[in-house]
Amino acid sequence: MAELQDELHPTTEVTALDELPLDEPSAIEPPASAPDPDLLERAHALLTAHPVADGYSGLPWALRLLPWYDLEEGESAVDTDVPRLREGHVRALFCSLHLPEGLTVNRAVAATLEQLDLVRTVIAAHPEGLRLARTAGQVIDAHACGRTAVLLGPATAAALDDSLGLLRVLHSLGLRVLTLTGTSWASEAGLTRFGEEVVREMNRLGVLADLSAASERTSARVLATSKTPVLFTRSAARALRPHPANLPDDLLAELGAAHGLCMVPLTAEQTGPTVRDVADHLDHVRAVAGPRCVGLSGTYDVGTAHPQELRDTSCYPHLIAELLRRGWSETDLALLTWGNVQRVLRTADFTARAAQERREPSTAQIAELDG
Repeated sequence: MAELQDELHPTTEVTALDELPLDEPSAIEPPASAPDPDLLERAHALLTAHPVADGYSGLPWALRLLPWYDLEEGESAVDTDVPRLREGHVRALFCSLHLPEGLTVNRAVAATLEQLDLVRTVIAAHPEGLRLARTAGQVIDAHACGRTAVLLGPATAAALDDSLGLLRVLHSLGLRVLTLTGTSWASEAGLTRFGEEVVREMNRLGVLADLSAASERTSARVLATSKTPVLFTRSAARALRPHPANLPDDLLAELGAAHGLCMVPLTAEQTGPTVRDVADHLDHVRAVAGPRCVGLSGTYDVGTAHPQELRDTSCYPHLIAELLRRGWSETDLALLTWGNVQRVLRTADFTARAAQERREPSTAQIAELDG
């Protein structure tokens, strides 16, 4: 398992050194000092009351690669297990059903269903630590029972195979988030008429739209169409780091006006190699979009490097200690870790109940609207 872990997750230190020019030793930034013990104690106390809702985990696909695992006892071959979730105060975890690059389109539906089935099997095998949740209320119930609530998604839009019926089937199995990119109806050209109908049906079901990696045209149209807040599950501030998945300030401002949620990933590639870099992005998103529109996305178990101080799901207290050092209030921290995700889930639940009273399930076909 150790060999597999090394293959999937190169350490931040090795990745950073490989990329540095040999004639610039000064470019190697020393690791941030250990957090102040008092700040770390305050961080643990705050997270006990306001735990972490982690917006993106690649655990399902990582587990597919393991011949055997035990998340209750601890599993060194992945970044996420029950002991580390508890140590990091993670009480809600969005499990990605995204597909790896290179998988053929005609396998998208089956592969997504297989991952969804795997997550449900994993939850059933670890009942003392994990619990499947579909609604905001079920997330709170799981937390009250000492479990981490697992929410299914985001899934790739290709899994719908252009069928609203499949969207409803996936929702009935627990799907909560869908990424609107990579299809003919949600592309670089924007959202088509059928794409708008998909968004309306998602609103009726309570499935949240994820716009990470979506085109600006698609993002703008979804923001205008959706009656529920949208998510960017893996996006930081482009003003600080010009990664294509990071958001420009004008889009962050629009997201804030729409009461959506930008979930900042804890990855070296998108935010930087230290915990302070991640905190810089959180500061920036909070300043531009507002404190009610920023969240956390561990983005663990996806094969990317993380800051040394944020190596796995147990390390969230280190990030909160850094934000406390910067003067973040307990109110803003409670929104960041837990409150904003709960607001979005509650709003989607309420909107879905209201929509189901006035709108029948859509029977629209892509050929009818986009043909």
